Amino acid sequence: MTLARLAALLAALTLPGSGAIADTTMKILDFSDLSGWEEDDHDAALTTFLNTCDDLKAPDWETLCAVASVQTNARTFFELFFTPVMIEDGQDALFTGYFEPELNGSRTRTARYRYPLYRLPPEARNRQYLSRRDIETTGALEGRGLEIAWVDDPVELFFLQIQGSGRVRLPNGDMIRVGYGGKNGHEYRSVGQELVRRGVYSPHQVSAQVIQNWVRRNPVEGMDLLHHNPSYVFFREISDIPASAGPKGAMNRSITAGRSIAVDPAYTPLGAPVWIEKGGAKPLNRLMIAQDTGSAIKGAQRADVFIGTGDKAGREAGRMKDPGRMVVLLPIQRAYAMLPEDNL
Repeated sequence: MTLARLAALLAALTLPGSGAIADTTMKILDFSDLSGWEEDDHDAALTTFLNTCDDLKAPDWETLCAVASVQTNARTFFELFFTPVMIEDGQDALFTGYFEPELNGSRTRTARYRYPLYRLPPEARNRQYLSRRDIETTGALEGRGLEIAWVDDPVELFFLQIQGSGRVRLPNGDMIRVGYGGKNGHEYRSVGQELVRRGVYSPHQVSAQVIQNWVRRNPVEGMDLLHHNPSYVFFREISDIPASAGPKGAMNRSITAGRSIAVDPAYTPLGAPVWIEKGGAKPLNRLMIAQDTGSAIKGAQRADVFIGTGDKAGREAGRMKDPGRMVVLLPIQRAYAMLPEDNL
C-alpha cells in the first residue's frame, strides 16, 4: 500500500472531537511555516518517535505507528500524516533544560559515602509524610533497609531529587540507575526563589549551578536553604534498561538527549512530535518528541529539553531559559477535530 493511499485512509477515520482546551487558541500551520524544518535530521526524530509509539493506543496513533515502522523517508512521513498545530494559552513560551545527574556512590555506607538514597517507605504512600528537614536531621529512616545506595555529596543528592532520576557510579565503575519512586506529599518550594527573596541574588542570576556553588560556600546556611523545600523524593532502582540508554520518562521508556522534551500533557499529547524554535544564546530549531512531564512544566508553550547525562549536560541545562515557540504535530483528522468550529 502506498503512503499516499494510507494517508487518505487515515484522514477518513472518524475520530471523536476532543474540543479546544479552555482559554486556549489553536491555529493550523503549514510545514513551510516552520523555520528550519527542511534542514532538520528527520530520521533522528523518527527513531525517537518510535521509542514510544507502542504506547499510543488510540486508533489514529496506532495506524501512524504501523506506518512509521516501515517507512523509508522520515520527512515525507511527518509531512504526509501530520498537521502542525500552534496551541497557545496566553503565556509566553519558555524553554528550559533538564539532565540526568551522575553521582559518586557506594552500596555500603562509608566515611565518604554517607548520604542515602531512600526507597519509598510503605507508610508514606498516598499521604503527607515527614518533611525534608525531618528526614535529613532526625534519622527517622535509618536502619530500616530502605537505602538503595549512599552518595558523597548532599547538594548533588538534592538536585538528583529535583531531576527525579539519575545514575550512581560505584567505586568499581559499575552503575546504578535510579528513577522516581514517590514523594513525601509536601509541596515543592523553589530554593532559587528563596535566594532571591533573601536578597542574595536577583532573578536573572539564579541557576542550578549558582545555587550549588552558594550552598557549598555557605554550608550551614546552605543546608538550611535546601530544607526550605520540604518536598522529598524517594527512588527506585531501575535495572531493565542498560546504563548506556537514556533514563525513563513519563511514558516509562528511555528518553533521548536532544530529541525528547517534557511537556504539559493537558495541552500536548505524550508521544506526539513537537517542533520547537528556541531562541537564546544557543538557538535550536528541531523536531522533538513529547515523552516526559515535570511538576514545573505547565502551559501550552512550555517545554523542558532533555540535554543528556552528567555534569556537562547539567551545566548546559542550568543555563537554558529561553523564549521561542513550539508547534505540536498531530494526526490530520485529530488536529482538525480539536479546532473550535469558528476556526474551521
